[in-house]
Amino acid sequence: MAVQTQKIRTVAGIVNSVETLEGEGFRVRRPFPKSSFSHFDPFLLLDELGPIELKPGQAKGAPDHPHRGFETVSYVIEGSLEHKDSQGRSGKLGPGDVQWMTAGAGVVHSEMPAQEFADIGGRVHGLQLWVNLPRRDKMIQPRYQEITADRIPIAQTDDGAVRVKVIAGEALGVRAAIETRTPIMYLHFTLQPGATIVQPVPKEYNAFAYVIDGEGLFGEEKERGLDAQMIMFAQDGSEVTIANRSDATSPLSVLLIAGVPLNEPVVRYGPFVMNTEAEIIQAFEDYRNGRMGSIDF
Repeated sequence: MAVQTQKIRTVAGIVNSVETLEGEGFRVRRPFPKSSFSHFDPFLLLDELGPIELKPGQAKGAPDHPHRGFETVSYVIEGSLEHKDSQGRSGKLGPGDVQWMTAGAGVVHSEMPAQEFADIGGRVHGLQLWVNLPRRDKMIQPRYQEITADRIPIAQTDDGAVRVKVIAGEALGVRAAIETRTPIMYLHFTLQPGATIVQPVPKEYNAFAYVIDGEGLFGEEKERGLDAQMIMFAQDGSEVTIANRSDATSPLSVLLIAGVPLNEPVVRYGPFVMNTEAEIIQAFEDYRNGRMGSIDF
């Protein structure tokens, strides 16, 4: 009798987010890094800002700061964000927009609320993911990919019960517009009450889900995941299942993020992520000596 290979991944663990302050003092919810574990290879950090309603003048951002050795993925759900960098680039992200910034050898940038939004106030909600770069790409030239909401592919099941924004990777037959340095999946699912999605995820990928809103059921054993929890999947199958409870009163909003682990040394200090301590020291020296540039406009 042939032994069947398990396809649906089990849940390896569930992580609660902690609240912390970033930038000028805005509060984020962060499942990792924290004391229990520093990263989830190849991912280094996930922050969720909001959702929060801000009064005029309350919006805060992250003034000029450097990055080297990794990528930041900024996803704005509500609100508006302006950015500038030492390469002379500037732009604005609105609701549904994504910026995939490859810092590479180093860039100084700022992420601030758009001025008109800061003046008027409103609802803010967004996420930022840090993706490690492999050793071979740590010192490449910085690169930006800015994808407006209307360019991000969206797919749904025939009955409309499951909808997905395909930021990276592929889902429901639709492929993302963003190019990644290593194979990565970044999917934003919305599941109506009673809906289930079975998403193929290559077995070699590390994969996790993050609940933005609602309460979901995850994995082979249908483990419960709540708002602001990270659900880590074991590498014991080639599919991930996510479901919204049949008695739910609202949709489930959840990220599914996965990628091929780099299996390389990680040495990090603040905004620098390299492979050795000597490379971190060099990054600080390069920043102090202005080799990463400055924002002068």
